[in-house]
Amino acid sequence: MSEKLKIGISIGDVNGIGLEVIIKTLADNRIFDYCTPIVYGHTKVASFHRRATAVNELNFQVISNASQAQHRKANMINCWEEDVKIELGVNNEIGGKYALLSLQRATDDLISGAIDALVTAPINKDNIQSEEFKFPGHTEYLQERAGAAESLMFLVSDTLRVGVVTGHIPLNKVAESVTTDKILAKLKLMDASLRQDFWIRKPRIAVLGLNPHAGDNGLIGTEEQTTIIPAIEEARANDILAFGPYPADGFFANGTYMQFDAVLAMYHDQGLIPFKQISFESGVNFTAGLNVVRTSPDHGTAYDIAGKNLASEISFREALFAATHIVRNRRETAELAENPLIIAKLSRDRD
Repeated sequence: MSEKLKIGISIGDVNGIGLEVIIKTLADNRIFDYCTPIVYGHTKVASFHRRATAVNELNFQVISNASQAQHRKANMINCWEEDVKIELGVNNEIGGKYALLSLQRATDDLISGAIDALVTAPINKDNIQSEEFKFPGHTEYLQERAGAAESLMFLVSDTLRVGVVTGHIPLNKVAESVTTDKILAKLKLMDASLRQDFWIRKPRIAVLGLNPHAGDNGLIGTEEQTTIIPAIEEARANDILAFGPYPADGFFANGTYMQFDAVLAMYHDQGLIPFKQISFESGVNFTAGLNVVRTSPDHGTAYDIAGKNLASEISFREALFAATHIVRNRRETAELAENPLIIAKLSRDRD
């Protein structure tokens, strides 16, 4: 397990802050103690961003494929040949085009096993749309490429983990999309991820209600009684320690979330707003439920500060660390599974 993992990095929108946070992260040589990074982009684009961030000490080692990656170096695979017109802070087709070229090449290597994990810098979900990309975001794209029937958008930090039942869909579609089967599927993915990826032996999961005050016993909506509670009961019948449903506002405001290992929210903003409020700089977006590992920083392209040397690299660095930790946890879990005697001893020690 001492081998340095190869972590692929897609650059995201070339007009956003993706390359800025990548460069700032890789400029710290201590990163190379943890992994061997491989950036999928182009050295000319990287040089443009490096000048904008005034980072002079970082040089990329150009390689043709992941097998050539050099340890203790920031490696770069050039994914196109032509020059790119960069307009920092501008939302345009160029940003989407080259974000997709980077993502496709990196995902190809991820699926083939040429790299051990993928960290994705932010894309613009609008300008990346094309005949080759018709997805609401990274999560759905990676799910299809990995051939998974289901996945979980899982926001994680040292203090809070939040998953969502419905992801990138309009708010007026949420209620009809929240079903007992879907909640149960997400709970199963979350429970499995907490055990395998985060080594929590008996994870406790809180489930939020859909309606204000979790419906107030049907006064403000019946989804809690008809949909959410049956899913929780079914989960518990499957040895998943699920609790709730809890009213979302008080749950976060009074710190109840700290009593649980993870929280399942019903829709995107219900989970992500409190998560970003509590863990914004250190938060990581992890796509759970896939047979490959993908993480990303918990922020967007931030066009408003692109090129101004103001972007913090903390979340991206945490995403890089999270990817390495999850890969190692999965591999150690697989190794332990081959030796039941070790698993039995670990269980006794933990008890």
